[in-house]
Amino acid sequence: MEGLEMEINFYESELFYISREKKIHSSIPSHHYHDAYEILYIISGELYYFIGDRTYQVVSGVLLLINMNEVHRLINSNGAEYERVTLLFKKEALQSLLPEAEDLDLFNYFRSDSNAVKLRGHEQNFVEDLFDKIIREDTSNSTNKSASSELYVRLMLMELLIFIQRKFVNGHNDYFIESNRTYRQISQIIHHIHENYNQRLTLEDISKKFYLSLSHLSRTFKESTGFTFIEYVNNVRVKEACTLLKSSKLTVSEIAELVGFESQTHFGRIFKSIVGVPPLKYRKMNYS
Repeated sequence: MEGLEMEINFYESELFYISREKKIHSSIPSHHYHDAYEILYIISGELYYFIGDRTYQVVSGVLLLINMNEVHRLINSNGAEYERVTLLFKKEALQSLLPEAEDLDLFNYFRSDSNAVKLRGHEQNFVEDLFDKIIREDTSNSTNKSASSELYVRLMLMELLIFIQRKFVNGHNDYFIESNRTYRQISQIIHHIHENYNQRLTLEDISKKFYLSLSHLSRTFKESTGFTFIEYVNNVRVKEACTLLKSSKLTVSEIAELVGFESQTHFGRIFKSIVGVPPLKYRKMNYS
């Protein structure tokens, strides 16, 4: 079971992308990540978003911020219709407009511990109007975008980011709802995994620590995350191993031990099943 391949997809993003869509009976089947910042806004419906080691129950009027390369997944547990706006952008989209954007801390809030912002009524109207204007400007000139049109879209994006920044500065970013007891428990377990991935972790030990039956934990963990317990643990370990392979001179054996694998052979097998290449080849391809 430990050698099963896990589905985590990487999507290369455009410099800027925005869409507004209604969906029904739809979840994102796999965990995925982008090389861009992502802003999600829920217009209607109720969804669960799994972001990093936290689970968010989101409803109408909630903005979600997802950092670059952060693994996430949408779960539509009741299969009901929902409507959302998805906006992805790379930092370069703003740097050309305003080189000082980095100094304004506009991107720091994508890396915060709380990824969700609940908007009040008038704020929802403001943000939805802004999204509509961005979409109209972006789509009406999609075939032959003028410099003025691109500038206008980026200015509106800047306006949105400054609005979000002020929400955080004023302390209005305390939206973290996990009203479903199961999701709350799974979120706590996921946090424990991220804090202790380099230690011995078994489903049996976790079930005892969190006072859950083994069968219930196994089933709900898979339903909530899309992974079995060991698949998720291995994914966390391999992701950390990738960072060390790219940025350190540690041997493969040392890295395997540091991230929690009991043998280099086992590490190599799991690493290849997830990444697609052996650790040494990955290092040669990515070492900086």
